[in-house]
Amino acid sequence: MAVSEGPLKGVKVLDLSRILAGPTCTQLLGDLGANVIKIENPATKGDDTRQWGPPYVADADGNPSDLSAYFMSANRNKKSVAIDIATAEGQAEIKRLASYADILIENFKPGGLAKYGLDYKALSKDLPGLVYCSISGYGQTGPNSSKPGYDLMAQGYGGIMSLTGDPEGAPMKVGVGIADVMCGMYATVGILAALRHRDLTGEGQQIDLALVDAQIAWLINEGVNYLTSGDVPQRRGNGHPNIVPYDVYETSDGHVILAVGNDSQFRRFCDFVERPELADDARFATNPSRLENRDALNAILRPAVRSLDTETVISELENRKVPVGPVQTMDQVFDTEQVAARQMQIAMQADPAEVKLIGNPLNFSRTPVTYRAAPPVFGADTQDVLNAENPFKD
Repeated sequence: MAVSEGPLKGVKVLDLSRILAGPTCTQLLGDLGANVIKIENPATKGDDTRQWGPPYVADADGNPSDLSAYFMSANRNKKSVAIDIATAEGQAEIKRLASYADILIENFKPGGLAKYGLDYKALSKDLPGLVYCSISGYGQTGPNSSKPGYDLMAQGYGGIMSLTGDPEGAPMKVGVGIADVMCGMYATVGILAALRHRDLTGEGQQIDLALVDAQIAWLINEGVNYLTSGDVPQRRGNGHPNIVPYDVYETSDGHVILAVGNDSQFRRFCDFVERPELADDARFATNPSRLENRDALNAILRPAVRSLDTETVISELENRKVPVGPVQTMDQVFDTEQVAARQMQIAMQADPAEVKLIGNPLNFSRTPVTYRAAPPVFGADTQDVLNAENPFKD
């Protein structure tokens, strides 16, 4: 029988991060059962993303609350505590909270917390078991370490924008803050590894994670394509650098995605579009040859697919076991039976109203994720936490 506490029940996280990379990490830790206290700056009325709207959740009078959709996307399962770390009182309170914590995560500029005595070097003297994760734009070292880092800048500096967009158009960012999100994922992995080491040895450590480093790490095949060949990759729109046909194709009433990953799938696809001879054509018979003759093949395939409607293409290719899929809008995504079956849309009761959120994709057979607390309004838990003998007590 599954238990409800989550695999990280009992783990205590002090979250000094804001915007997206750090909050993505701490929300994930919270979903897994960790007790997360989020520190927010009274001078700015909390996390920057509270102001990144609309849309906002409305209060009882119909006025916007400070729960923007952006903020809610990365801040459930946390307590919000308002502390000004620029004051001596605030610094003392952070040190007290850190003394109870297993993990501290922050995303200040390198050196930014040293003036408050809240950097890793200062805290680790009294808290040698603390796992301290520092996220910054370019990391704690290197010639760019003092520069600020935002998702768009990381996507530009790290190369992903040079690969994204129409071949004839401008460099294009990914539609969401994927550099931040992936940095948060790397932070989660690093923290859990450091926590494992701490549990075995009693020794904490600092994790130095750069937004740009994380973005470069997920260049994956295109990055290694360049390192292997020396050829600078070019934008291909929705096309794949190593597989053809693997792209978005126009139909008579929309678009479909084709992902023909091997030669047998290509043969079945050619039968479907009534061009079986293409599978035996030396220019297209193998993936390397199709890659070399990408433009010639697409000149044949695109008109063939364009003559058919989306439903026919998807149903017929699915019957032939050829990978195919739709290009869905948000309303279509969240209206699917698949989303409902996988519980990828959830509802939580927040102050001041019920909110809809995206579910956690992890499914455990014994220790499922839990949704214990909706994203909090600014400072909602300040007095409860600061007045508690054990601030991390559930």
